Amino acid sequence: MLNRCEFIGNLGRDPEVRRTSSGTAVANLSVGVTQKWKDRNGNKQEKTEWVRCIFWGNEKSDGLAGVAEKYLKKGSKIYFAGQMETRKWHDQASGQDKYTTEIRGSELVMLNNRSEANEGANNPDGSQQAPSPSMDNFEDEIPFN
Repeated sequence: MLNRCEFIGNLGRDPEVRRTSSGTAVANLSVGVTQKWKDRNGNKQEKTEWVRCIFWGNEKSDGLAGVAEKYLKKGSKIYFAGQMETRKWHDQASGQDKYTTEIRGSELVMLNNRSEANEGANNPDGSQQAPSPSMDNFEDEIPFN
């Protein structure tokens, strides 16, 4: 069986990073994934789904949770991939069981160009990095109806 999800989207808020009692970093992200299309009349349509993603570090390093904490902020454009998981938890206030579905991230790529992510930053050798191509203006003519 295959359980793999891939998304490109923008962070809706700064990453929430916490540490377990053993010191392992855990980063929770809320990512807006927007779908754009033209309807039958040629009008532009747009719909945003909010995807929860969680990245874990390990005993030896903060891993992708540390990367998220250090480099990501509200509005950052990212690609992430991982496995979909549903967790059950008990809400003490209502006394009911609740469920949440999230992506347990295993890959993370920052898609903002260097000037958007860190204004004025240079490479270690002093050279400027060329901006990465943007997918902001990409429009697909295939409707998702």
